[in-house]
Amino acid sequence: MRVLVTGAGGQFGHDFAVLCSESGDDVVALERAALDVGDRRAVSSAIDHHRPDVVVNAAAWTAVDACESDPARAFRDNADSVRFLRDACDRSGSHLVQISTDYVFDGALDRPYHERDTTNPQSVYGKSKLAGELHAGDAATIVRTSWLCGAAGTNMVKTVLRMLATGTAMAFVTDQRGCPTFTADLSGPVRELAVRRRSGVFHVTNQRPVSWYEFVREVVGAAGGDPDAVRPILAAELDPPRPAPRPANSVLANEALQAVGIPLLRDHAEALADLLRDLGVRYRPGV
Repeated sequence: MRVLVTGAGGQFGHDFAVLCSESGDDVVALERAALDVGDRRAVSSAIDHHRPDVVVNAAAWTAVDACESDPARAFRDNADSVRFLRDACDRSGSHLVQISTDYVFDGALDRPYHERDTTNPQSVYGKSKLAGELHAGDAATIVRTSWLCGAAGTNMVKTVLRMLATGTAMAFVTDQRGCPTFTADLSGPVRELAVRRRSGVFHVTNQRPVSWYEFVREVVGAAGGDPDAVRPILAAELDPPRPAPRPANSVLANEALQAVGIPLLRDHAEALADLLRDLGVRYRPGV
């Protein structure tokens, strides 16, 4: 199939474009410099020109705290852009796949969030991404995921490795839980959903939820550091406090994925080991 990937310079966009190329697809991978999805004319021109079978929108403004102080940009990049893509896809007959987030939920449930659960975003980022889902429409594939980590872009694994290298003290929260999800793993199910043109909402994450504190301990240990050097704190103790509220519970149940017969992703520890090797870090199994 011919696949147009927006945000191809980011973590997921990069890995997804690589997988599609390796799978024999005709891939048009557009980074922000090549396509600003917040520009209606540019979006229309790109899709009219390339006439893709599938458009996978991995472009977004993901600076969660910065979104709080600039909601206009957040809604332009995360919501209006999807409306432009939807309109262009309708004209070209392309299937739209919209990548979304756990931040569309308030995090108040005491169980994993199902696809059918009521959304209630608490941050500007979450509200803008939910608006993007609504603009994508019922015909689109909407993939919600969480805590992304990949070889491209910035993420928690890379942050922890930098802190280890510089000897920076580490303190991470115990009262925010989610599923670290690795973009190389996420790409497979997203491509399968795209090939099938499956409409609806799908939660797709690596398995086994943890707190940020627990995940950072895993990263530190796997990279050869001392996990006990990581100090546990509560979100209320963050200094300075973060402008954007985070969901305390970001765990997403992957029920819809199972319902259509697509296997769940593996335990995140296995994916972490592969990413560390890709980043040139000697992995310490069993630490």
